[in-house]
Amino acid sequence: MYQQMIFVNLPVADVDTSKKFFTELGYTINPQFTTDDCACVVISDTIVAMMLSRQRYADFTKKQIADATKTSEVLLCLSAESREKVDELVDGAIAAGGSAGGETQDHGFMYGRAFDDPDGHTWEVMWMDPAAVQG
Repeated sequence: MYQQMIFVNLPVADVDTSKKFFTELGYTINPQFTTDDCACVVISDTIVAMMLSRQRYADFTKKQIADATKTSEVLLCLSAESREKVDELVDGAIAAGGSAGGETQDHGFMYGRAFDDPDGHTWEVMWMDPAAVQG
């Protein structure tokens, strides 16, 4: 069965800083698609984040590139297998040079936190009780 993938392209100020940040979170860099102006961060088998220098990102759009430290262009949300894994990833992101991104959301059956990466892109991390999803 075909599994659709998502490739999230994000402009970054410094590709090496992004590579260091995301590898400290446990993700890998695919060297086949990584250059001096682009880092291919493998989040899972179906999720890849392309961290493009602002100059390289501009090759793909005629629009003004958002400064994610001042505006919100996208909210990225990753699932986690438990509440503890939510905390582990967000705390790790903060320790690696990110910052807390908003308030903790605790609804009992759903728990989430967020962090901003070094370029200000907001990454939410969310756990939901599988029984709640099933209805």
